[in-house]
Amino acid sequence: MSEKATLLTVYQYLPQINCGECDVPSCMVFASKLLNREATLEDCPPLKDPKYKVQMARLAELLAPPIKEVAIGVGGNVVKIGGKEVMYRHELTYHNPTAIAIDVSDKMDDKKIVERCKAVEAFTLVRIGEYLKLDMIAARCASKDPERFALVTSLIARSCKLPLILCSFDPKVLKVALEKGEVADRRPLLYAATEDNWKEVSELSKKYDCPMAVFAPNNITLLKSLIKTLEAIGIHDMVMDLGAYTDGRLLKETINNLVMVRRAAIQRSDKDVNYPIMAIPATVWIGDKLDPMTTSYREAYIASLFMNRYADLLIMHTLDVWALLPVLTLRQNIYTDPRKPVSVEAGLRTIGSPDTEAPVLLTTNFSLTYYTVANDIESSGIDCYLLVVDTEGLAVEVSVAGGQFTSAGVKDLFSSVGIEEKVKHRKLVIPGLAARLKGDIEDTTNWEVLVGPRDSSQIKGFLAKNWTIN
Repeated sequence: MSEKATLLTVYQYLPQINCGECDVPSCMVFASKLLNREATLEDCPPLKDPKYKVQMARLAELLAPPIKEVAIGVGGNVVKIGGKEVMYRHELTYHNPTAIAIDVSDKMDDKKIVERCKAVEAFTLVRIGEYLKLDMIAARCASKDPERFALVTSLIARSCKLPLILCSFDPKVLKVALEKGEVADRRPLLYAATEDNWKEVSELSKKYDCPMAVFAPNNITLLKSLIKTLEAIGIHDMVMDLGAYTDGRLLKETINNLVMVRRAAIQRSDKDVNYPIMAIPATVWIGDKLDPMTTSYREAYIASLFMNRYADLLIMHTLDVWALLPVLTLRQNIYTDPRKPVSVEAGLRTIGSPDTEAPVLLTTNFSLTYYTVANDIESSGIDCYLLVVDTEGLAVEVSVAGGQFTSAGVKDLFSSVGIEEKVKHRKLVIPGLAARLKGDIEDTTNWEVLVGPRDSSQIKGFLAKNWTIN
């Protein structure tokens, strides 16, 4: 059996001199940081010494994730996919969020192509303080005309800077696009090599140094055979596609295939399938007389299903915000660190232009709670002070039950932000779910405490009825 990366096995290959040049006190601590992907081998200066060459190589092999990382694009416009180390995110944080590409057909008119590319590049949603964006453009040769496709890829390249996927099963189409389409220097993903065209596509991949997708619909045996063949001729940047069937029994088989190849790579160390997985929810748009709303909805839940079952790259078609929002939100949730609650900095926030008689409200530093409360207050046009207490990134009800939300913490917050100097009154509105802390906070701070609503969207109405300054 191959050696496993554990704290002791990693430590035994480090210099073990505890020099501190890596900014941690010992090599054992540094080994722990390496395992948690909080540091890289480059952070250890002594390892760069030629005498540690063998150890460095062994550590690089030992710490390499079971799923290879593949980069698409160049320079500052690179999308990295893969690099997974575990099956489930609670075991270790997932890295390299699933990339989402939007397709652009060469049958669209030029103006629409430019507009669509610019819309994809500009697409931004803000959730709990993070910007949720789309990642790539998938140029699709629907016309089967190499010259038209080359013109379209040139147009796309001039319209946006996002990394690209060139989609065609015809190697001639891909060849002309790389030669004339102004995209060869942008290292696009070539989609896709099959059992019929793998030789021609692999030659393009090697010539232009482009990653390539390997397509074997619903056939893991064929997929492994193609990957072995491509590896033998020096191709190592690959993405796997087992097909994206979206109906009934075939959808079940698609999901089973995704799970099986990921489990084989991580749990059984199967090197034949240790590459990132891609899936194409956009296939739901194949057909005539489709209802756009229904189809966008289907695409959204199919995309979410594929993402949950290990897809590292998705190609979608819809640009409807309501359809993309749940997919992007799911991605954000999957790729946060499950060991660390998503939090904001505790302290005082000034919303609007509060004066000395403005309301003072209290919330926790759990990101979702904070941004929901802050957005509701701002949209209501309320001028106030918002105190954010440190609850270790937990929400109101959980932190009250767990003892992270306490009257002592509120008192310390009062002192650190100087709220008593900013207002003349001594009244504080606390969340409805923290009602049981009312007496303790009043005793500790000597402020009058008003128990606010459970839902922050009701704050405006609550203040209208309950906020008076004598």
